[in-house]
Amino acid sequence: MRIAVLGAGAWGSALAVSLASSGHEVALWARNPADCEAIDRTRASRSLPEVLIPEAVRVESGLGAALAGADLVIVATATAGLRATATAVGRHMAAPKLLWACKGFEQDTHELPHEVVAGVLPAARLTGVLSGPSFALEVARGQPTAIVLASRDGDFAAATAAQLNSARLRIYSSADLVGVELGGAVKNVIAIAAGIADGLSLGRNARAALVTRGLAEIVRLGVAMGGQPETFMGLAGLGDLVLTCTGDLSRNRDVGLRLAKGQALDDILRELGHVAEGVQSATSVRDLARAKGVEMPITEAVSGVLFDGRSPADAVRQLLARDPKPE
Repeated sequence: MRIAVLGAGAWGSALAVSLASSGHEVALWARNPADCEAIDRTRASRSLPEVLIPEAVRVESGLGAALAGADLVIVATATAGLRATATAVGRHMAAPKLLWACKGFEQDTHELPHEVVAGVLPAARLTGVLSGPSFALEVARGQPTAIVLASRDGDFAAATAAQLNSARLRIYSSADLVGVELGGAVKNVIAIAAGIADGLSLGRNARAALVTRGLAEIVRLGVAMGGQPETFMGLAGLGDLVLTCTGDLSRNRDVGLRLAKGQALDDILRELGHVAEGVQSATSVRDLARAKGVEMPITEAVSGVLFDGRSPADAVRQLLARDPKPE
């Protein structure tokens, strides 16, 4: 299969490496021509310097050249870059077969990625999301990973997942597009809470409680949005939540760790140098939950720490002071 991967950050580079290593013909594109030149020269992305990008990956600075002859387009930008990238794709292809590999809500509109794509590419029907527990570095290194490809077109999801599936990157299919997207978006917010708990040295019991109650929040909102309950028990729900809340490579957990140590959010984001989608998603998730009448106390607490000046310790105290109720 000929695949155009748009976005040469850590995740886009990892997907390009993995797919090329599985025998696909891959073109990798970055918006900045200087980044393309550097990747082509060094065979490494500055966002993922630990892994060499094989010569089989064609690095293109021109979007048209990257898309030429592509059977499948994968947008691997941050959610903030999805609209601009999909719009640019639309100038070359009115109805591409297109996947996105970003998680979260668009900040200004509070839209999920599928809503952004539908607005920008109304003629595109064969579209979907790649999501699940997957640190880019491990994917690029070929360490076993399992993710989900979800689309409202179940046949497209199943057929494309089968074509992309490999021993190093197992891909399952799903027709629950909304559920898979919500699982990937909300787990980042819960991971910030888990990082705060770890940063405050609250212990493994507290982390387990946060993961469990966080999953309950994800399920409540996901079902209210039309997602299927079983989706949240799978890779895009529980699997991604556990990885992001416990893994040392988790940027969102790192944000929580640093907040717990008293570091200012602006300083944290500047030092990370990578997008932590949970920060941008927190207010979207909170506002959506309020509008739907869904109780999400962990999300409310994280939003308070991020944007309302509440201290991490005070947010934890508020959670612990909640009245007991049946689980």
